[in-house]
Amino acid sequence: MIRKTVIVRPERCVGCMQCMIRCAEAHSQSKALGTAIREAILAKPRIHLGVGPEGRPFPNKCRHCEPAPCQEACMPWAIRDDIAAGLKIVDPTRCIGCGMCAMSCPYYVIRFHRDAGAPERPGVAVKCDGCHERVAAGDVPACVTACKTGALAFEEVNLYLKEGTNRLANAVYGVRI
Repeated sequence: MIRKTVIVRPERCVGCMQCMIRCAEAHSQSKALGTAIREAILAKPRIHLGVGPEGRPFPNKCRHCEPAPCQEACMPWAIRDDIAAGLKIVDPTRCIGCGMCAMSCPYYVIRFHRDAGAPERPGVAVKCDGCHERVAAGDVPACVTACKTGALAFEEVNLYLKEGTNRLANAVYGVRI
């Protein structure tokens, strides 16, 4: 089965940070921005905006690598692949906050924060979980819903790659699309 994933098209990003806001909202206990900002443990975004050449924004998120360096480096086995197919998800009840996962991540997408899933811990690994609960309910990831420029899309990888092949073919022949 070909699964869908969040595709990042950084050239379309305008840096509005709506993806980050809606991601944090979707991972809050209340799932509503108005009340989420008053929760005892604030939910944090799992997508981050970096700054590229000429100050251009770059939306950065977990790629759920296979094999995943973060998962291989995780001593307490807190990064699991048995929760949702194709996703590497942090179990906050197992995370000890050692930072090994973040040090091994080639994309720098893991952060450490307090989490409602393990309120007694001062900080656990927080990374994209593919909004697997939203997707299982028939919705799309929160960051994609928030993105109005098309910088983030929820689609099959092969479709994205086919579009890339077409762009490359047109560039070879001098056609700009």
